[in-house]
Amino acid sequence: MTAVHDPTDDAAALDAALPDLDWTVPPAGASVGRFAAPSGSLATLSLGDPAAAWVVLVPGVTGSKEDFALMLPLLAEAGYYAISFDMAGQYESADAGPENLRPPARHYDHPLFVNDLLALLRSAPGPSHVLGYSFAGTVAQLALNRQPELFASLTLLSAPPEPGQGFRGMTGFGWFSGLAPGAVGAAFMIGGVKLNYTRVPPGRLRFVRDRFALTRRSSVNDIITLMKNAPDVRSGVRAARIPKLVAVGSHDLWPLGLHKRLADQIEADFAIYQTGHSPCETTPHQLARDLLALYARDR
Repeated sequence: MTAVHDPTDDAAALDAALPDLDWTVPPAGASVGRFAAPSGSLATLSLGDPAAAWVVLVPGVTGSKEDFALMLPLLAEAGYYAISFDMAGQYESADAGPENLRPPARHYDHPLFVNDLLALLRSAPGPSHVLGYSFAGTVAQLALNRQPELFASLTLLSAPPEPGQGFRGMTGFGWFSGLAPGAVGAAFMIGGVKLNYTRVPPGRLRFVRDRFALTRRSSVNDIITLMKNAPDVRSGVRAARIPKLVAVGSHDLWPLGLHKRLADQIEADFAIYQTGHSPCETTPHQLARDLLALYARDR
């Protein structure tokens, strides 16, 4: 099923009225915490009753838990426990990394991120609804293939839609991406964010620039390298008998046709929002509406 939503609906109107924010201020009632993951201590942001069904929202490379700050209250109000975390090496989880593993490793890799996510999911009271944003979409799919019993649903938000060299189909950057090593790709991406290539409001721009002061550059370099070597997990994700959604902005980094093909390949619903790569920030009411509809199918 493909949903291209009416821009005049209530959720779209609420999204259109969103003000610029101070993203360092947590939502009212939210809890800031830490989770002891295999790679180290991960910073968390959560809202709701931990005894309720969990919604785990995983940000992507150079992102953070605050990317979901506008969605946490919407999900908690619907009766869910919504929790996000900074992935290892990112923002306030910068001290988490491969040197903390047993035995220690030299680089951030897929198993590190997958094992951290699985550890959090095992701490939930039951199967969780999981959303993986951008690179975290790959992590979430790998985790689903490892332990499908921990998942109540899977949402891929603006996730790389192709395995292997995941940047090859990207609009504009794709032709160059195969030639650039991870460190060069990371520098290119970080530079684009700092220069406000995506034209985010001043409050958001200040926050994303400031968090680079904490994010470990080696983690970004390693993740960009991982995104150029993504495993093909589509058959396992397709086999999972849970509700699935591929959600994307109409002006995403990858063409909509690639995202739609991924949705078909894994038997997922497909939703498009009139925005860019970050619907969780720019169309949170519309995305939350569709997540809640997806979750209702699991009950």
